[in-house]
Amino acid sequence: MKIITDMKDLLPVNQNVILDITEEEKESKTASGIIIPDSAKEKPKFAKVVAVSNIDNAEVAVGDTVFYKEFSGTETDFEDKKYLVIPYADILAKLVETEAI
Repeated sequence: MKIITDMKDLLPVNQNVILDITEEEKESKTASGIIIPDSAKEKPKFAKVVAVSNIDNAEVAVGDTVFYKEFSGTETDFEDKKYLVIPYADILAKLVETEAI
């Protein structure tokens, strides 16, 4: 699987997965009006899989939402979006829908 945008491809290799970590930019303020910079915010550890390298019996697929290790991978900006390239082994869990009992 690969991300295709305007004649450029971002294709993971070597057992890596690409996650979309693009966040809507919102200005955060405390109750007293102090602006919290984006660099000080805690980043979510859940992201959507947008590409998977050629991995035998991969348990995740494009479109899955996964939980990954903190401080894992390398962030990159590509075509106005933010991505995180992480080793497949750093994916800890997959978010699945279940029915209520």
